[in-house]
Amino acid sequence: MPRPTAAQLASGSATVVFSALALLLFTRTSHALGVAAIGVVSMALGLLVATALPMSRAIRAARASRTAAAVTTAYPTARPRAHAGAGADSGLR
Repeated sequence: MPRPTAAQLASGSATVVFSALALLLFTRTSHALGVAAIGVVSMALGLLVATALPMSRAIRAARASRTAAAVTTAYPTARPRAHAGAGADSGLR
């Protein structure tokens, strides 16, 4: 399993901290079970954000390659045409 990058660690940690603070402030819970539930939800959100970070790059790369392939298929490069009667044209003058 690959090690997490610094961006993954930072975004996941920030998500955990800010979502926990926001949920605690909005719910105004003081019961231990509510605080534990908020902690679990915050950790799950942080994990989701940290794992989704590299997926977005992979999705963007896949879309870019598909778009490039579609453009080259829809608009192939111009190829020089061979003249069928190059010798016959010279005799028409």
